[in-house]
Amino acid sequence: MDFFQLIKEGNLNSIKTIVEQNAEIIHQKNERGFPPLVMASYSNQIEITNFLLASGADVNAIDVAGNTALMGLCFKGYLDIVKLLLEKGAEVNVQNSQGATALIYAATFGHQDIVKLLIANGADKSIKDASGNDALTVAKGKGNTEISNLLL
Repeated sequence: MDFFQLIKEGNLNSIKTIVEQNAEIIHQKNERGFPPLVMASYSNQIEITNFLLASGADVNAIDVAGNTALMGLCFKGYLDIVKLLLEKGAEVNVQNSQGATALIYAATFGHQDIVKLLIANGADKSIKDASGNDALTVAKGKGNTEISNLLL
């Protein structure tokens, strides 16, 4: 079976077997340009995310759009995996091909707890995306007063 499909399904034992046979696979991207760590975290597979990190996966690996696993989590809102990635040294201020950061995405998708965590871990509130919007502008545009107040 496809390595990336096993990640999505959460088949940790099969993933361990494949990585034992080919350790380099944790650095390869699928046909759509997603690294295994991005796929695992985006699929809410915390055990697989942890295994990939322990096996040497780059916590800041990017997909074809320049998104890190941390950015993907800010779409989805998986707080426990955000905490894990931050503990493992995820960079909070990486900008993707559109200039967006994890903080901008967390504000866009209304994940207040993730916004708090990113700020506590050094997220730069002044970074603007390619459209000239920072996280506060996005939060205000979404009418999210709680997140706006956190960003002031």
